[in-house]
Amino acid sequence: MFTLAQLTGFVAVAEELHFGRAAERLRMTQPPLSRQIQLLENDLQVRLFDRTNRTVRLTPAGRAFLVEARRLLKQAETAALSARRVAAGGAGNLAVGFTAAGAYAVLGALLELIREALPEVEVTLKEMVTRDQVEQLREGGLDLGLVRPPVTAVDLETRSALREPLLAALPVGHPLAEGEGALEVTAFDGQPLIMYSPVEARYFHDLVVSVFSAARVAPVYTQYLSQVHSILALVGGGWGVALVPAAAAQLRYATVVFRPVRLPDPEPVELTLAWRRGNDNPALHTLLDRIAADGAALRRPHPDPR
Repeated sequence: MFTLAQLTGFVAVAEELHFGRAAERLRMTQPPLSRQIQLLENDLQVRLFDRTNRTVRLTPAGRAFLVEARRLLKQAETAALSARRVAAGGAGNLAVGFTAAGAYAVLGALLELIREALPEVEVTLKEMVTRDQVEQLREGGLDLGLVRPPVTAVDLETRSALREPLLAALPVGHPLAEGEGALEVTAFDGQPLIMYSPVEARYFHDLVVSVFSAARVAPVYTQYLSQVHSILALVGGGWGVALVPAAAAQLRYATVVFRPVRLPDPEPVELTLAWRRGNDNPALHTLLDRIAADGAALRRPHPDPR
């Protein structure tokens, strides 16, 4: 089978129609170039040039082969450039997982950063809960996850992506929806509260329980749901109140009022970047380096709760 060097030599001779000039163009001597063309013709079992002492002309087979030779050389050049871009982290694929609530807070900023730092990288997005993301990260199905802590798998590395407050989500017209300033946790004592599922939304369930337990407050848990947007829909329908991450205020439900809540930890909601130790995807490491260089890259201002 012919080689790229033989194709390069053939194209040079075909364009120059002179072995001496083609050899000079390729910065080689004429005998090795002539030998390359002979080997190429032997491999193809066709004559590519009509040669005399004074002239060199392409045969009909040579003219047809010139089109394909140029195409093959271009493909080889493109393949090499593509490989170099992937190796440098400038191209390739990146699979990113995220939780539904995490999408409100960080996903937009992360995708904007990927477009800036890795414009030729193809991004695959997968919405899934933290437990499933951890499994996919460990198995190689994801390169990067936006997960809720704690991440205890020893083969995963993590970096804080965001900390944000909890807000009170209240139906329009509810007594707690009136007034200015932050609500005290004690204001929720005895209130019907729409709660997070202890299985599908364990992080938020445990966080809200800890907030009320620390303040010795006992709301009346009514419904248990896994998604913040579903919780807000019930709040807007007057089914109760809720505590939600600050980024959820971006959803702007017309029948929901958001108010800050005074807590010992003003930003108790955490979101974490996680990836598998040893993941050799260059695009992942280019992105992580960019995030490390700009600590505020994923941190947008918290939305106004009003």
